[in-house]
Amino acid sequence: MTRLAHVCIETQDLQKTEAFYRALGLRRQFDFQNKSGLLVGYYLAFENESYIEVVLNRKSQSEGIINHFAIETDDIDQTREKAIGAGVEVSEKRFSGDRLWMFTCHDPSGIFIEVMQYTDDSMQRVGGICEVDYSP
Repeated sequence: MTRLAHVCIETQDLQKTEAFYRALGLRRQFDFQNKSGLLVGYYLAFENESYIEVVLNRKSQSEGIINHFAIETDDIDQTREKAIGAGVEVSEKRFSGDRLWMFTCHDPSGIFIEVMQYTDDSMQRVGGICEVDYSP
């Protein structure tokens, strides 16, 4: 494992959330759009390839929601095999829409975790728009 890759937060207002984090010095790296062309989220970048993933959630909530966090690895296959060897239930390895390799699992408290390995073409590195099958 190399580092924490990102934390995913949910928001009811993408514009206000971006303005807040821009004021702290983060920049928008790439967007998530659904098949209808609706902006449903984006990645905000720190200077060291660490990110905050922001996802639109129109449901009323009294407090902020952290959806999941992601851990970066430099060897997805080895990391997955180690997890399996330790008895962790993991998903299949897959290539995601933002052009990286990943698998998922849950910690003992049920927290959802993405384990990912970037490629040279990963949107986290090159930007762009990632089409997702999601409606807030």
